[in-house]
Amino acid sequence: MVFGQVVVGPPGSGKTTYCNGMSQFLNLIGRKVAIVNLDPANDSLPYDCAVNIEDLVKLSDVMIEHSLGPNGGLVYCMDYLEKNIDWLEERLKPLLKDHYLLFDFPGQVELFFLHSNAKNVIMKLIKKLNLQLTAVHLVDAHLCSDPGKYISALLLTLSTMLHLELPHINVLSKIDLIESYGKLAFNLDFYTDVQDLSYLQHHLDKDPRSAKYRKLTKELCDVVEHFSLVNFTTLDIQDKESVGNLVKLIDKTNGYIFAGIDASAVEFSKIAMGTPDWDYYRYPFFPLLI
Repeated sequence: MVFGQVVVGPPGSGKTTYCNGMSQFLNLIGRKVAIVNLDPANDSLPYDCAVNIEDLVKLSDVMIEHSLGPNGGLVYCMDYLEKNIDWLEERLKPLLKDHYLLFDFPGQVELFFLHSNAKNVIMKLIKKLNLQLTAVHLVDAHLCSDPGKYISALLLTLSTMLHLELPHINVLSKIDLIESYGKLAFNLDFYTDVQDLSYLQHHLDKDPRSAKYRKLTKELCDVVEHFSLVNFTTLDIQDKESVGNLVKLIDKTNGYIFAGIDASAVEFSKIAMGTPDWDYYRYPFFPLLI
């Protein structure tokens, strides 16, 4: 059984930087990591990838050949990848014996709540290669400084969770920069726990552009609260303790902490609630090479 992460999120949320930093951290704690770049628009990679979709299809070529814009081109590339899934499977098979996988997906949000090709790619890999994957959805922490943008991020996050149907962790990335965007209206816990969203109405009403959509905003917030699925953890990718805490969560959601253990359901529960045997922080310094 092979474990890994499906890294998704809107453009600018830090997916590529995340994959780079996460791979370094996992290597430091003794895991062999293979990064799979499935973003055909990402032609400047800070990491060495084991598999690169550009070896199959390039966004620039698709845009020229089919007279498509970047959004249409990315949809075409994902569709092309789905139809040529054997190409990806053959390149992943040599990695299955001893590697932990990181899938770096495009930032086009439509791929993860409107179109099915990216999801189909993931599900086919899970079924054929027996992968245990967790979706890590990155959202830039600066969106917390604007109530309207924060609500939009909640809706996107909820839609992605429902569409992908994977074990899911939502992450407020670049949390180390959040103070540079101005003072938050509430404590950080309000934004990570997604508490009573009605409090945001008072701040939205101060903006005449938002006040006219008060009823719509309330209904959207009610949808998020009705599902009661969305919450966030925080991440500073250059802080080893922050990365380590996130890895603990991911290891529980994709089952990595249970790998190789033959135990009863009760014992599994104790393991999930307890402290892992391995030390996530045994290295005094965690350098991130960007």
